[in-house]
Amino acid sequence: MFALFDEAGKFLAGRILSEAEASLQVELESGKRIKVKTANVLLKFEKPAPADLLGAAQALSESIELDLAWEFAPEDDFSFTELAAVYFQDPPTLPQQAGTLLRLHEAPHYFRRAGKGRYKKAPAEIIQQALAAIEKKRLLQIRITEWAQALGQGLCPQPIREQLYKILFKPDKNAPEYKAVVEASRATHLAPLDLLQKAGAIDSPYQFHWRRFLFENFPKGHGFPALNAPEIKDDLPVATAQAYSIDDSATTEIDDALSVQGLGTGTVTVGIHIAAPGLAVQRGDAIDNVSRARLSTVYMPGYKLTMLPDEVVQRYTLQEGRACPAVSLYVAFKEDTLERLGHETKLERVPIAHNLRHDKLDHVVTAGWLTDPAFAHAQAEPAPLTPTLRTELAFLFRLARHLKAQREVVRGKPETFNRPDYTFKLVGNDGAEPAGNEEVRIGTRSRGAPLDLMVAEAMILANSSWGQWLAELGVPGIYRSQASLAPGVKVRMGTKALPHAGIGVKSYAWSTSPLRRYTDLVNQWQIIACARHGRTAALAAPFKPKDAELFAIISGFDAAYSEYNGYQATIERYWTLKYLQQRGITELEATVFKDNLARADSLPLVLPVLGAQGLPRGARVRVKLGAIDEVALDVSGTVLERLDADAAPVEEDDADDGEALAAGPIAIAVDVNEPAEAAGGDN
Repeated sequence: MFALFDEAGKFLAGRILSEAEASLQVELESGKRIKVKTANVLLKFEKPAPADLLGAAQALSESIELDLAWEFAPEDDFSFTELAAVYFQDPPTLPQQAGTLLRLHEAPHYFRRAGKGRYKKAPAEIIQQALAAIEKKRLLQIRITEWAQALGQGLCPQPIREQLYKILFKPDKNAPEYKAVVEASRATHLAPLDLLQKAGAIDSPYQFHWRRFLFENFPKGHGFPALNAPEIKDDLPVATAQAYSIDDSATTEIDDALSVQGLGTGTVTVGIHIAAPGLAVQRGDAIDNVSRARLSTVYMPGYKLTMLPDEVVQRYTLQEGRACPAVSLYVAFKEDTLERLGHETKLERVPIAHNLRHDKLDHVVTAGWLTDPAFAHAQAEPAPLTPTLRTELAFLFRLARHLKAQREVVRGKPETFNRPDYTFKLVGNDGAEPAGNEEVRIGTRSRGAPLDLMVAEAMILANSSWGQWLAELGVPGIYRSQASLAPGVKVRMGTKALPHAGIGVKSYAWSTSPLRRYTDLVNQWQIIACARHGRTAALAAPFKPKDAELFAIISGFDAAYSEYNGYQATIERYWTLKYLQQRGITELEATVFKDNLARADSLPLVLPVLGAQGLPRGARVRVKLGAIDEVALDVSGTVLERLDADAAPVEEDDADDGEALAAGPIAIAVDVNEPAEAAGGDN
């Protein structure tokens, strides 16, 4: 005796070995024995053999016309044997009964299950909707197949081109475009990115990186809504100091300026003046909402996305020739010993005498020019560098070196910057959005150049002083801290004034770039409250202790800042590879620093090098470059020769060893193994 039964939605047949009141022991054709509930048994029969019955039933099932079967079916629920008797003959044969069962089961849009082996006709309107959906699905699958075939032939259908970034990085796995890429990727045995490249989906490698960044970080576009920059209504006193900013020529958001007063009197007061949008922009207003959404300016060679629109920036930037609203920190020092005597914070208007540009002055403002009054360059100094300004800059340089030495005592070791900063200039770009094929020039600027050191130490002084002041007054702020210099101990952001071991200060609150970083604007609001209210500032500050919004801001800023820095590293690597191509560079000198990685000696480039395995850190080699992939940002090299007999010990640099590799390889979200149906520094 044999039985046909329902096993978890599948119809199986086998020999009955034993039978109890509520169950049967059945042996399948494979020899496997299973226990079957009596209620799940749909047919019992002596012949034919189970495999023959199921084969005949499947053939008969395919011959049953669903529309006709639906017409013949009773209005009330019915069994499959009843419909078989109406559709075929009465009584129906065993294969006809089993074939009707299979057909009913595979057509739920015509017949709904009403129990084991029982069904009920679906309403006519539901059938029409279901048939339309089935036809739509069929046509969509045809389209997916056509798209996949086109991709395999090296052609990219327009719908896939339009969804390129979504497919690669944030895919909807039910979308037909995604399924077509997965299908083509499997058929061609190509990775999705390689497949789409070969199909011409990526017109421009530069645009690929740029539009990917916008897709992930500015999905609604990077333009600004119409904003009116409010006037600062405070009646601010005008400072007696004459201040000057020090930035590069491309800087439009001039956040900070310096001043020196009292030279020759024994007590010198250094002013650190920070642009004060916080005096006008209020928490929750339109400008704050835009700043909160962006969180920081995004920098890249030849271009930037500012945190605030230019018309707002120009209202508050420290532009020369104006008395600009500022939050000023005045720190008094003994002129001879540079002992710190005290500090105070003022809200005022500061006359900005000059916007100095270090890229135009670094060759003049050298250590020799600053430390030796008799030192003179062969050519006359540029116009802004008057004797008075030279004397003030000389004091700032002397003070900066003193402050740096003090911090290094706290750090427990000197700061080491063995590598230069690299500058990128796109010829003829003039600040417009790059096309990606501009001529790129890469220059160097030694870290710790005098003007750079002056600004860096002044900003550290301001950020640490204001951070400590906020803590003393019980006003919360956003701090950066580092528990120690031990390997793996990272800089973290929080609301507590904790030490920053990497800088060597008791506390550190970013406060000096309110036009460029949202954390600095938040801290400026808190500092303004302290300047206005003193000991009662905690009650008046926009953010109160344990304010949950501060933690939300920290979380959002940390994520956005990492994304922006990652993109800057990505696009700088792109332009470095472009530089190699434009100049036909096929070999370069490099220094091994880890495993098989080497760093180019004269370019911001880290690359894997075959033949560097086993070489000591610091070994210098000549490297032959391989092919450059501008989309994957990939280039590798092979050691041609070693340039030094023995590697000299290399002192650890305080910068990240892997900064130039941060961009690659490109991470793709497409998973071709899925089923087709699922288819900057602290300063």
